Amino acid sequence: QVQLVESGGGLVQTGGSLTLSCAASGSISSIKTMGWFRQVPGKERERVATISWNSGSTDYADSVQGRFTISRDSAQNTVYLQMNSLRSEDTAVYYCTASSFILTTQILDVMYLYAFWGQGTQVTVSS
Repeated sequence: QVQLVESGGGLVQTGGSLTLSCAASGSISSIKTMGWFRQVPGKERERVATISWNSGSTDYADSVQGRFTISRDSAQNTVYLQMNSLRSEDTAVYYCTASSFILTTQILDVMYLYAFWGQGTQVTVSS
């Protein structure tokens, strides 16, 4: 089992920045891919960014490309999401997730491949 604990959410103005953290514990060696999804009430959860735990390769949703950066600190078993130039449409609950699979680009959005989820952290961007 893997436990994920997010932190860093909050209220920020349009154009501002925020960094989310996700600390992983438990069976760390089983993690192959980690990422962030987000969800707005009444809408499906959508992938924001993912990172390969071993290689560090990253992938982003088109909506955040160039504004968000995902990174990892293997020594601290922590994944970060640096969010810049925030927009009102970025307002959502952000969830950290981990998968035991090495996921190719074509299946990064398939939620059932991610077995472990954090409790979520609210990000609100106000104008």
